[in-house]
Amino acid sequence: MDEKACIHNLLADLTAQLYPASRICVCVNQPDHWWDLPQKREICISNREVLDLLHHVRELPLHLIDRSGRGNGWKGRQHGVGWSRKLAMDACAAVAGTGDIILSLDGDTRFKPGYFESVAQAFLDRKPAVALAVPYYHPLTGDETTDRAILHYEIYMRYYSLNLWRIGSPYAFTALGSAMAVRISAYRAIRGITPLLSGEDFYFLQKLRKHGEMMRWCPEKVYPAARFSDRVFFGTGPAMIKGRAGDWSSYPLYHYRLFDQVAETASRFPLLFHQSIPTPMDAFLKKIFREQDIFTPLRKNNTDEARFIRACHGKIDGLRILQYLKSEHRNGNVNDGNNLRDFLLTHYPHTEIPSQVVDAGNDLFKRSVCELDQLRNYLEGLETQHQMAHFQNLPSC
Repeated sequence: MDEKACIHNLLADLTAQLYPASRICVCVNQPDHWWDLPQKREICISNREVLDLLHHVRELPLHLIDRSGRGNGWKGRQHGVGWSRKLAMDACAAVAGTGDIILSLDGDTRFKPGYFESVAQAFLDRKPAVALAVPYYHPLTGDETTDRAILHYEIYMRYYSLNLWRIGSPYAFTALGSAMAVRISAYRAIRGITPLLSGEDFYFLQKLRKHGEMMRWCPEKVYPAARFSDRVFFGTGPAMIKGRAGDWSSYPLYHYRLFDQVAETASRFPLLFHQSIPTPMDAFLKKIFREQDIFTPLRKNNTDEARFIRACHGKIDGLRILQYLKSEHRNGNVNDGNNLRDFLLTHYPHTEIPSQVVDAGNDLFKRSVCELDQLRNYLEGLETQHQMAHFQNLPSC
C-alpha cells in the first residue's frame, strides 16, 4: 500500500537474489471506498501506478493480486495487512511443492543478494524446523525525530527478546511480517495465516511455534524501513507515531524480575503435573482465563508429563506472557533507564555495557541519536549470540 517510493528498491533487491524465487506474489491493496475520499485518493493513485509498473516487469515471476483498483479494493470487514498477507501467502501455497518455503516481505523492506539463499540454506541445515523468524535491523534515516523513535522502539523489542531468551521461553522471537519464512507443509498444517487487522505476524509465528520448532537466525538480515505509519493499529509505525508525541507507555522496559516470575512459573510445570502448587502467576491466570485452576484440566487431558508441560506452554503463550508483564508493570519499577541498567549489570556483567546505560536513569532516551544507536547495536549483538547458539543446538535431521 502506497509504496511508490520504495517499489524500485524492492524490485532491484528481488532481481539481485543469488537464489531466485520461483514465484513472487504481490498484493497491492487499500479499502475500495478510499477512491471516494479526497484525503485518500492520492494513495489510490499511487497504488494504481505501482500496479501499472509491476505489470510491465518481465524479469521476475510476479503474480499480481489487485486489491486496490476501483471495484477490487477491500470491502466490509475483510481488509488490512492481515488479509493482504493471507492472499499473497495463500496464492503461493496454492501452487507450492511439498518441499517449498514461503517467505514474507513488506514493500518497504530491503535485503541483500544473499538473503533468499541464506533462508533456503537454513531450512536445509535444520530440517525439523517449521519456520524462521529472520533477524532484522532498522537502518537510520538521518532525520533525528525518526531515528529517535525507531531506536527507542527497537531497544524495547531487543530488551524484551533478551529477557525471553534469558528465561528459556519458547517464545523468544520477534515477530515482523517482513522477516518470516515457513515451510509449506507447516503453513498447510496450521491452515495458513489468520487475517487480523494488526498483529497477524505475531499470532502466525506463535501458532507455528506451538506446531513445531522455529529457527531465529540465519546469516542474512532484513532491513525494514523506519517510518511513521498509521496503516495498522499497532506495530512499528503506530509505536513511532505515539512515541513522537511523547507516549511510550505501551512499550516499557519491564523489570527483569517480572520475567523471573514467568520463569519461576514455568519451572513448576513438572511439579504441577503431579499436584496443584502455587505459582507467581496464579492471580493473573485466574483473572485472564476466568478459571480457578487452569492446570487441573490440562493435567486431565495430558496424561504424559512432556505433553502436559507442552500444553502449559501452549496455554501460557507469548500473548499471555506479555499481558502478565503489562499487568504487573503498573505496580513496580517503571523507570526504563534503571530497569535496563539493572538487567545488564545483573545478567551481562562481563560484557562492555555502554556507559550511557549505567549513567542514564530517567534520561536514557534523551541521549543522543549516536548513543542510542550504540546501545541498539550492543543489544543486537547480545541477541545475535542467543540466536546463533539456539540455531547451532537445533537438530539437523
